[in-house]
Formats: sequence, C-alpha cells, structure tokens
Amino acid sequence: MKSLGVIFKRELGSYFATPLAYIFIVIFLVLSAVFTFYLGGFYEGGQADLIPFFNFHPWLYLFLVPAVAMRLWAEERKSGTIELLMTLPVSRSDMVLGKFLAAWVFVGIALLLTFPIIITVNYLGSPDNGAIFTGYLGSWLLAGGYLAIGSCMSALTRNQVIAFILSVVACFVFIVSGFPLVLDLFSGWAPQWLLDTIASLSFLIRFDAISKGVLDLRDLLYFISLMAAWLLATAIVIDLKKAD
Repeated sequence: MKSLGVIFKRELGSYFATPLAYIFIVIFLVLSAVFTFYLGGFYEGGQADLIPFFNFHPWLYLFLVPAVAMRLWAEERKSGTIELLMTLPVSRSDMVLGKFLAAWVFVGIALLLTFPIIITVNYLGSPDNGAIFTGYLGSWLLAGGYLAIGSCMSALTRNQVIAFILSVVACFVFIVSGFPLVLDLFSGWAPQWLLDTIASLSFLIRFDAISKGVLDLRDLLYFISLMAAWLLATAIVIDLKKAD
C-alpha cells in the first residue's frame, strides 16, 4: 500500500509539473460549456437539468481522455525510465494501479471544476441534484473506463501518438457496440445472446441510464469490471514487453 501511494503521488504531481495539465483542464472546461449551452440546446429545452451536459461526455472523453492516457507507459518506455521503474521494490500491480489512479483523479479534478454549471442550473431552476450527483459519478466511471483502455494501449508502444490512436479506436468500438448499425452486422447469423452481449458492452447504454439518475448495480459492476480487466491486461503487456 505504501508503494502504491508513492507511485500515485509521483504520477499526480507530474501532471501539474507541466503546462499540459492546465491546458487540458481549460480545454475540457471550455468544451463542456460550449457543448452544454450552445450545442446541447440547454436553454431551448426549458428543463433545469444537466442532461445536455452529460450527453456529450462520451464523445468529449473519446479524444481528451486518451490524450491523458497515452503518456502513462509510452513516455516511460520512450525516455528509458521504465527500466528504472522496474528495478524499484514496487509490485507490478502497484505500478499499474498507481499510474491509473493518478490519471483518474486528475480527470476527476477537471470534472469537479465544472461546478459553475451546477450553480448555473440551480440558479435558473430547481433541478434534481441527486440525479446530477449520479451523473457526475457516472461520468467519472466512464472516464475511468477510457483511461483503463488507454493505459493498456500506452503499454503496447513507446510512441504516444500511436497509443493515442489505438485508445481512440478501442474506445470508439466500445461506444458504438450497441448501435443498430453494428448489431445488424451480427443479426443475420449470430444468436440472440451474442447480440445482447455485444450491446451490453456499449459505454453509451451504461452511461445513459446513470446520467439520468438511475443508479443500477449492474452498471456500476460493468465499469468496475471493465477497468479491472484492462488494468490486468496492462500488467500482462508490461511483463511481455519488459525486455523491449
């Protein structure tokens, strides 16, 4: 646990040691406001809620979160510091989890800084703040899913651009897996249970319910299991490529 804390503090501090962290936060806040109030039809909807705010998160995260995740392991491998990291008395699981948690907390900080939107919607009406809290929780879990996938993609290569592209593609697959266009490709020959399984993997289906205030244990377990599976895959990839 102590080594996990050391890795976590090291990684979280590294985000704020460069201007990139602040640039990311500013971009995230600006795009969140633009998507909510201008593209999301917030005022036209006539409802005091943050559904327009959360509706764009799966697509906003599709590019911003992989930009955070791409440096997790690719940068270590490119700079050669991964060899030093491997010699430390730290378990592989602590390394993977510490880096992931630092990135997840960083994205969580950016998400929390959108609180003026909550103040605005409460000023304009009487929203269900319980549903808003649930939406924020779902958004953070969604970001965690993207980050876990991005962590594995980053471990596959020393090139951050390639890691970014792989992460975007993998996350996009998880987004559209529940779309009718995708399911139609399997409907002609696949059994119904396989169609249901493919549809259930969709980020949009899981996140949509949570963002509207419906907190289902199955959705929570989905995101937790997804993160655990991809982080395990990250650890396996690191072991396989440690000689590179």
